[in-house]
Amino acid sequence: MSGINQGARQIHNQGGDVSRQETPLELEQSFENAAKLLRDADSVLIAAGAGMGVDSGLPDFRGSDGLWNGYSAALPGGRPILEAANLHVFESEPTFAWGFYGHRLDLYRRTAPHDGFRLLRLIGETMEHGMFVFTSNVDGQFQKAGFHGSLICEYHGSLHHLQCLEACNSDIWSANNFMPVIDASQCQLVSPLPACRHCGALARPNVLMFSDWNWNPARKDQQERDLMRWLKAVRRMVVIELGAGTAIPAVRVFSGRTGRPVIRINPHEAQLGGINGVSLPLGALEAVTAIAHRLGVGPQGASALPH
Repeated sequence: MSGINQGARQIHNQGGDVSRQETPLELEQSFENAAKLLRDADSVLIAAGAGMGVDSGLPDFRGSDGLWNGYSAALPGGRPILEAANLHVFESEPTFAWGFYGHRLDLYRRTAPHDGFRLLRLIGETMEHGMFVFTSNVDGQFQKAGFHGSLICEYHGSLHHLQCLEACNSDIWSANNFMPVIDASQCQLVSPLPACRHCGALARPNVLMFSDWNWNPARKDQQERDLMRWLKAVRRMVVIELGAGTAIPAVRVFSGRTGRPVIRINPHEAQLGGINGVSLPLGALEAVTAIAHRLGVGPQGASALPH
């Protein structure tokens, strides 16, 4: 595999600092350990943070072109992302707010999920109790990659859904009919603002923002209930965690709290911090491709995993 041939990789200690280089032989052993965990499992929880989409061309949070740095650099006047991803700005500058979120919505619609999504789905389909996705991402990439919506918990909501800014009722509806046109140089929505389909007030994305006191979590809450029921039914679950950093740690916290082995895939923060599992300091696509190859899951489809 290309990840082995490229030479040593960095190993992280539990504090997150680089301690030494992982050799190709050690990396190969980590792949084998991950594959063994999955062969012995009856189910897989796929826990994904922003880094999951990097191989598709989407920004993560802390990278040089990520949400914190790349987006802030592109905002007019160097305005920090905290101003754009904030409920207050929908009330005071709605065209700026929707300039930011409309640009992201358009980006997510145009982005094709990388092949790691397909391989994860194939791995999950071989399991006795299947798979479930827990993600902090609001991009809808798992649905786009063929994961059934009933098997996904979008913990911070979805940019593909809207709600009323004035909270006139509890309705959450699809954003499919909203086609934003953005002046990217000014981060301004130049097409009509989306409106609540009940009262006509401004519609906002059904995602959790900073300083957000009126996010409607009803959709997320139902997804979470479905996830909890699934967790109670499985016995030998393994978590595959991808691109979940410590800047916004919801996914890492959830993975650790399951009490099950975690295959932690992260090129920068792969340290396990004392939990049981396998650490892979790689990007999502490279790591999942290597694991899938060892499980006999690949371009020609999935084979049943021997137990």
